This record gives sequence, C-alpha cells and structure tokens, in this order.
Amino acid sequence: MAETLLKIEGLKTYFFTEAGIVKAVDNVSFDVRKGESLGLVGESGSGKTVTALSVLRIVPKPGKIVEGKIEFKGEDLLEKNETEMQAMRGREIAIIFQDPSSSLNPIFNVETQLRDVLLAHEKISKEECRKKIIDLMNLVGIPEAEIRMREFPHQFSGGMKQRVAIARALALQPTLLFADEPTTSLDVTIQAQVLDLLEELKKKLGMSLVMITHDMGIIAKMTTRVVVMYAGNVCEIAKTEDLYEHPRHPYTALLLAAVPRLDRKKKLRIIPGNIPNLIEPPSGCRFHPRCEYATGKCAEEPPVLEEVEPEHFVACYEWKNISLKGENH
Repeated sequence: MAETLLKIEGLKTYFFTEAGIVKAVDNVSFDVRKGESLGLVGESGSGKTVTALSVLRIVPKPGKIVEGKIEFKGEDLLEKNETEMQAMRGREIAIIFQDPSSSLNPIFNVETQLRDVLLAHEKISKEECRKKIIDLMNLVGIPEAEIRMREFPHQFSGGMKQRVAIARALALQPTLLFADEPTTSLDVTIQAQVLDLLEELKKKLGMSLVMITHDMGIIAKMTTRVVVMYAGNVCEIAKTEDLYEHPRHPYTALLLAAVPRLDRKKKLRIIPGNIPNLIEPPSGCRFHPRCEYATGKCAEEPPVLEEVEPEHFVACYEWKNISLKGENH
C-alpha cells in the first residue's frame, strides 16, 4: 500500500451564520495516498468543497474549522500559522476551482497571473520566469504560448480558461492537487479533454489528485479509490471498482442508479427528497429520512465507519441485512 500523504481525522468545519450554525463538515475522516487519484463524491451541499478548503485553510467567513486533525506529510496543518500556510499553498497543495471565469482575475493578462504565483515562491530572473510560463502553457496544451500569454481571460474559451487555471495550480509542481468540479461549466468534448489532461499531468508530475465531483462517470474514469460524502459526513470509502460492483451504503447505490449508460438500457432512479438543512441535521444517520432501509436505530445514533471488507468502509447499521445493486448487475 502506498504511503499516506494526507490524513484527515474528525474534521469539523462549521459556518456561524445569523440563522444558526451550519455543520457543513461534521466529523470527516479519510486519507489520501502518495500518487493516487481519489474521488470525493456526493450531491451538492455534501461538504466536498468545504473539506478541500479546510485542508488549504482558506474556508471563507463565517466558516471556521472547530475540531479535528489535518496531517500532511506527518505535520498537522491546523497548527501552522498563516505565513507557513502561504508557503505551502501552491507549492505543496494546490486547487483548481469549479469556474475559471471567476477564479481568474479579468483585469490582468495570463502572463501576470502565472508570474505572480511563481514569484511569490521563487526568486528567479524575469527571463527565467517568462520561460517557465511558456513551458507551463505548453504543458497544459495552450498553443502559441508566447502570444497568448499576453492575452486576458475574456479572450480565451471556457476550455482554454480552465487550462490556464490548471497551469496556475501546477506552476510550482505541488504534491497534492484538488480539482473541484473542474469540468462543470464546459461542454462534453472539452470536458473529456480537460480530464485527459489532468490524468496525463498527474502521471507526468507524480502528484496525488483529489477529484471533487457529483458525477459518478468522472469517478469511474479518473479515480482508483472513492470517498462518498453526504450532508457533511462520510458514508462509504472503497476502491472504485469495489464501489461500482458492491456498494454497501444505500446512498452510494442510489448515486450509481442515477448514472445513465450508453451500453445498455437502464431505468434511471432519482434519489427521493433533498439534502437536509445542516443547521438542524437529522438525528442519527443523516441519510435516514431518505433511506428505504432505515430502522428505528438509524434515527438514534450516527453510525461509525467500519471496515466490512479489506479497504472497504461503510457507515450503515443495515449493511449486513441489505443487498444493493452495483453497476455490473
């Protein structure tokens, strides 16, 4: 088994709003191994992005990490001061945001935005910096780099903007990259290109990749292991193949049942109900109000993650009593 790069234990990130305390991430634990592609999957509002922002310590106000441990290369990130974290962001851990149009600054050209990242961490000459920017743009497949680096974000298509955002995230060759729904705003053919590019760069640079998505198709293509999140909790962790063949949590099975297939006829199922209000989440297992297998016990006490097979963990009281359909049945 590969060495652990990032270990998250009992993470709680809450938002202290006027309406009440939103428990966006509530007692989340999982790890990321060196060189692996891990999927973080769940509906919108399940806490995936907030988990990534917590690791980078850039949770927006009124959010606050209230408890837990985030160990990266054996050091607890929650014990580092802001200066130490600034030195790590980009160089060790980077993130690609969902929408490149809002993450790139419209008033600076691409060269300036990439140069700022490089010069914040490295003392290099103007010429060396320019060469690095051209290399980065070539790396992510932007043609005519010397001309296009002088252009502004609005002069790029959505797919090319996302390539610029990827170049910026990879400028310092981080060890760990979070990709937060990196293809959401792109059309299907461009989505495939961006995903292929990420896969290729991950191999080339030997980094660990965490794909944050609600799309089980992307999970199947891009990852080797998956963490399934629901309403701020982790409900299942497994190797991607095992998860597709033998989901153990009812929520995972419903996510898989909602994936359309081109290779066979399949009746798509919708997940009944909505993600709960995280100011007053349901008691016990947070999925129980939407779960057809829920019993009285499910509403009383939150289930803990238990290992049901090697490297397959599930937080469900009923997993032994139910037979769930995977994707290959």
